[in-house]
Amino acid sequence: MKRLALLIGLLLPSEVFAADGPTATDTVWVVMAAALVFFMQAGFALLESGMARSKNAVNVVMKNYMDVCVGSLVFWAVGFGLMFGVNESGFFGTTHLFPEFDEEWPLTFMLFQTMFAATATTIASGAMAERTRYLGYLMGAMLITGVIYPVFGSWVWGGFFGGKGWLAELGFIDFAGSTVVHSVGAWCALAGILVVGPRLGRFDPATGQARTIPGHNLGMVALGGFILWLGWFGFNAGSTLQANMSLGKIALNTHLAACAGAAGTTLLLALTGKPILLTLTVNGSIAGLVAITAGCATMEPGYAILTGLVAGVIVVAGTYALELLLLDDAVGAIPVHGLAGVWGTLAAGLFFMDDPFNAQRIWVQAVGCIVAFLWAFPLAFAMYWLLEKTVGLRASSLQQQRGLDYAEHHETGYPEFDQLHLHKPLSP
Repeated sequence: MKRLALLIGLLLPSEVFAADGPTATDTVWVVMAAALVFFMQAGFALLESGMARSKNAVNVVMKNYMDVCVGSLVFWAVGFGLMFGVNESGFFGTTHLFPEFDEEWPLTFMLFQTMFAATATTIASGAMAERTRYLGYLMGAMLITGVIYPVFGSWVWGGFFGGKGWLAELGFIDFAGSTVVHSVGAWCALAGILVVGPRLGRFDPATGQARTIPGHNLGMVALGGFILWLGWFGFNAGSTLQANMSLGKIALNTHLAACAGAAGTTLLLALTGKPILLTLTVNGSIAGLVAITAGCATMEPGYAILTGLVAGVIVVAGTYALELLLLDDAVGAIPVHGLAGVWGTLAAGLFFMDDPFNAQRIWVQAVGCIVAFLWAFPLAFAMYWLLEKTVGLRASSLQQQRGLDYAEHHETGYPEFDQLHLHKPLSP
């Protein structure tokens, strides 16, 4: 029971330092972990731009670059207070908007949580790539960072300065954010692709047959996957908010789940006679990382492997299911972050160490997953619909044909191959 109480304590950031307070070593570790999570933005940028065509590479990178910039400012001003301010109602914080602190530790905590907010926001950029206008996307990113993500986060992690979120009160387990970060980001992405529609030529208008639109640089995809993998050690192990003895186990579970995710994807593709694609394999490893994020601190390594293996299978099934539904997710973000996030959250309840397969805990986990969808998806859909009707969200056919690099930014990532575009005027 003592061990179980310690594990539950790890899940509640507001109570981690109730006895002794953070040390200088804790601060150094959390800052380093925040830097690793920030480095994940580079991983997302490489993976997403590599999966896009060369004419959209700059646009994809710009979205990843700027959503962390504007998102961090919005999260500092509004999102942090909504998520971690005094949460007496259990639904959102009511203090620490535009915060200033007299103590150092809250600043460190804010730094770390800002990087999480940036991760949740950037998930939509890849799914909506190659046909989404730049300014419309950034406005959506600010609303996700400022409202959608932090309000749900307050239900699970809220009350750093007092109170507790209502899902946390039920016993919902999401140690580092399989649902809070990844599923919420994915449901926003799903809303986005429904509003913005598929890329030109993605589906045959007569038969509905999906057409492959290959990315321009699979080396960048693999490098982005490795960088995300590296950053995830900070994402998961940093969520302890302490430099303690649990770090090794959390990091090991993280690594094993990623390996198993890639193995699960490869195994399913081989058994079904489909090509073993690099893009799906990389997505399989990332799905393993997403899935283990909820239970990395409360799961034995064998169960971490099983969690990752199933996540790799889910990615393949989810990717083909989206095509059957005529939904164009350019990078597979929804299966990777949404479906694998749901599975990982359920797995955190299924395989909870010292008390696995507890029906009550599994039910609470399922409730949290459902609530995340019911909160994030409708709100994001309304937000993107309003953006499309006002500032505009979908790029025109001409802009898509020429590429958003030139259409939106008047520059291109590969100028020696795009001389024709650079010397022709762009029609609105």
